[in-house]
Amino acid sequence: MKRNVTVAANVNTPGLPGARNSGIDLVSTELVAFCDDDDVWHSDKLRRQIAVMNDDHTVGMVATGIRVIFDGEVTDRIDTAGEISLDGLLESRLFAAHPSTIVARTSIVRDDIGPVDEAIPGGYAEDYEWMLRACRVTKIAVVRAPLVDVLWHQASFFSERWRMREDALTYLLDRYPEFDKSPRGKARILGQIAFARAAAGDRVGALKGIGETARTSWREPRTVLALGVALGLVSADRVVAELQHRGRGI
Repeated sequence: MKRNVTVAANVNTPGLPGARNSGIDLVSTELVAFCDDDDVWHSDKLRRQIAVMNDDHTVGMVATGIRVIFDGEVTDRIDTAGEISLDGLLESRLFAAHPSTIVARTSIVRDDIGPVDEAIPGGYAEDYEWMLRACRVTKIAVVRAPLVDVLWHQASFFSERWRMREDALTYLLDRYPEFDKSPRGKARILGQIAFARAAAGDRVGALKGIGETARTSWREPRTVLALGVALGLVSADRVVAELQHRGRGI
């Protein structure tokens, strides 16, 4: 079936958050969905999500699992819960919260959740921040099946990009005091910050972040990864690539 596609320019802040908001502003239908340029929806994705919304009108958004494709490796990531809660999303990034899986009621996006945050440094984790807000205002259901192919690319990150990640993650912790009630979730973010510092060559800052992470939750595995990079035992690129082969991110 041939479909018309409208190509529109980003009229907001340059970058992914502004582009998403430009798209949302153009929507004239009851539902809005995202699909990043290197992701592919399965043919039955929308049908299964809309069925969930039709069965329960309190559901304002529906996500799905994903199929991660990286360097010839294929990994299905499916969350076990049938619903995304704020507590669950604080504790874990939840792969069902990937933006390319989302279908939402347009009215809820515009009137309750609000636009994607264009102030977050580098636009990094803009989707995660937006989903945290969504959890505050609407019920989010999950179709527990991998209905989106997500293509990951191997890349080497410059120190400036790792610093941007650190700034964005610090921004999240400042914006969401709820992390203080989720030690595991806060330690996850602190561990990512420590890893970013180590990857950027900031050994002193990384060691300080590792200590803070361990004090928040000694079970957080990113402390070991950050320590290995800070001590020069392994490169950050190697760690990231190994995780991606397993369908996971840092």
